[in-house]
Amino acid sequence: MKHTKILVAALFCLGLAAVSCAEKEKGYEPLQPDLKILLYPQGQTVDAGIVENGVQITQGPGEDNGLRGEEKMNERGNISNVNDSARMEIYFPKNPNGLVIVNCPGGGYSIVSSINEGLCAAEWLTSQGVTVCNLIYRLPNFHRTVPLTDVQNAFRYCRAHAAEWGCSKVGVMGYSAGGHLAASASTLFVDEITRPDFSILIYPVIDLDLAITHKGTRLRLLGENPSEELLEHYSLNKQVSDNTPVTFIALSSYDKTVAPENSIRYYNALHEHNIECQLHMYPLGGHGWGFYHEPYSKDKLEQYREVFYADLGRFLKDCCPDK
Repeated sequence: MKHTKILVAALFCLGLAAVSCAEKEKGYEPLQPDLKILLYPQGQTVDAGIVENGVQITQGPGEDNGLRGEEKMNERGNISNVNDSARMEIYFPKNPNGLVIVNCPGGGYSIVSSINEGLCAAEWLTSQGVTVCNLIYRLPNFHRTVPLTDVQNAFRYCRAHAAEWGCSKVGVMGYSAGGHLAASASTLFVDEITRPDFSILIYPVIDLDLAITHKGTRLRLLGENPSEELLEHYSLNKQVSDNTPVTFIALSSYDKTVAPENSIRYYNALHEHNIECQLHMYPLGGHGWGFYHEPYSKDKLEQYREVFYADLGRFLKDCCPDK
């Protein structure tokens, strides 16, 4: 299969390249994306998306998030100040199973956790035959429409190329605030192109009720004093419908950062609408365990890692188009 590689500015590669070099010295060589594609080749201040061979593939950026300058990456792979650099990093498995996942790392809508919930996730998912589109999405910076616009444009791009990649189903996956974004994609889609075929939510923020929500996620998305209408709209358990996709939810029962009640409320809403759904709670892990492994970090999920992989692997197998 021949793919056209779109080169992006050197700053996109700088952080991961530095991490890669450091980890190679430890005997571990991270997976590298096959494609890196800017969501908005002309930047977020120009109302234009991706055009290929004269065909409009994605839509423009809509609202500008107001951030300027280069994005930044810390030593843990957490990316901040994402604006014009919003992009898709795409990984192809050796043996595609027909699934594409638009993967939304978390970070409280203040950073994008590109290693734990991005690169490391892509390593495991591609080993299962899944094509992965890691989304480095624009941070809202109080501009609430921005992240969902990016996810929906990623869906448009993946749908346009799915047949070329040997795939026919496109799902979404997200963690923490990225879980809120993935659940937004699963409930606030605008058409069948942007509707996920399946949804995977890992310790997600769901309800923006101050009693259970992650306050930083709510603040950066909606600001200090959001209206009741906005709180209702972005409390995604209240947006579940009969057309919400089949869903897998995983979390720790002792998560002190995002209350498990978020996942429980979403699961109950899915159940009320007769949506096929799974809820898996593990007794260890707390928050943010994602797909971290050595040499990046000690695995907080510990002995339940393989249980999680088995649970998620079964779900993915059930989603495969040839099942």
